Amino acid sequence: MSFPVVSQSEGARARRWDAVIVGSNIPALVLAARLGMAGNRVLVVEEEAARTSFAGLREPFYLAGARGGGVLEHSLKELTLSLLDRRRIEDEEVSYQLVAEQLRADIGRPELTAEELVAWSLCKPDTAHALVRNVHEASEVERKIMLSTPLVRVGRRMSRARTGVEGSHRRGLPAEAAHAEADLARVLKAQVRALSNLATTTPGPEAQARLLGSALSGGVGFPEGGPWLHEMLRRRVESVFGEFRTLSRKFRLVSVMNQPGVSVAGSNEIWAGRLLVVAAPTTAVAGVLEAKDTPEFLKHPRTTRRRINVHLRVHRDVLPEGMAKRVILLPGDPSSDVEQLATLSVFARENDPKHRDVVLRGLAREGEEPETVASELRDRALELMPFHHDKIEDIPVKVPRWDDDHLLEDPLRGACWPGEIDLRASAKLPVHLLDRAFVGGLGLEGDLLLGLRAGEILRRELE
Repeated sequence: MSFPVVSQSEGARARRWDAVIVGSNIPALVLAARLGMAGNRVLVVEEEAARTSFAGLREPFYLAGARGGGVLEHSLKELTLSLLDRRRIEDEEVSYQLVAEQLRADIGRPELTAEELVAWSLCKPDTAHALVRNVHEASEVERKIMLSTPLVRVGRRMSRARTGVEGSHRRGLPAEAAHAEADLARVLKAQVRALSNLATTTPGPEAQARLLGSALSGGVGFPEGGPWLHEMLRRRVESVFGEFRTLSRKFRLVSVMNQPGVSVAGSNEIWAGRLLVVAAPTTAVAGVLEAKDTPEFLKHPRTTRRRINVHLRVHRDVLPEGMAKRVILLPGDPSSDVEQLATLSVFARENDPKHRDVVLRGLAREGEEPETVASELRDRALELMPFHHDKIEDIPVKVPRWDDDHLLEDPLRGACWPGEIDLRASAKLPVHLLDRAFVGGLGLEGDLLLGLRAGEILRRELE
């Protein structure tokens, strides 16, 4: 179906940009910055609940190493973030910790990771070193391909995905990872689940190799506190004269004199662009539009899952000594599905050295109440901090309706990396879909590349 057409008098009042982007997740911000750098006027439409929440809730769980040609380093250079901002990101030897009842393994540089796998009896020394070496090599192959692939297209035929052998190395998971024994397989599966952004599907072997291998370069972090990655990208958009509008109400996607736009419910505000990009989850956007106004590309049903967030403010003294800034908490019962894992992130507070912000995330299973998941997450956090007494404060979390980083979707028809995706969502208007689920198996690196590659193509569309 076509977008609802606004009247000529309403259209005359519309404010206009070159591009209007609905949603403010990381792919959207990267795209907005890239278009703005090319001299285009860009508007990012965000939801108030997303904008006013604690900034750490929007941060990715894990940032892969920024040095040595990594995807994060490449993306920040492409966006020409200031050297001052880039220097705030520091290397960390430990990417994250894996924690269970009888496990507290540090994952990071290859030598460290191999030693930890052996120390916690997950595999023999020869197997550990072969696993780490081969996963690292497979990950490097994927990194090089990720940085050279087109990834997205607009309206042309899809090129064949590159599979099989790349140079002298066969792509995908090495045998040591693909056929690991039970305890090691569980640990590897938990890492893939924690780092990816898919609802229920398992990333392909190429994506799994990259996720597991990216941790072997070590992580990066912001030791001095915020602003963190999301806010840095937002500031970059503003520095190239991109604008933001914050919504606390419903909206419609409309046609304004043959241009796509956004009409804000209960107001005279209409924002139109030479092109429009939907970057928020399609399921969530469809949920706030009137059924009669839902475009066809938002009607396709998708499998979704929501990450439930818990935000705690804790006294620094109650954090366990030796706990990393990022932790993957495996289920206590070894027979439990890793879907029940949780992640924990610790954020430094500016001007408050005595306290830390702790964010826990867990995936709500089908039919499970968010409050139940949140309660379980709090309990797991308290188990890690048994001497907390009254030194923990529970901070309310706002849940966005549509601009939702934590509503995960599965891609349609299994379309995912490696391959290309068509950005065009409408044949009648220049409307595009920034489908995060397509790169969900690559986690944050997929988000960054999706925004960059879409920016390259849509910049040419606007020339």
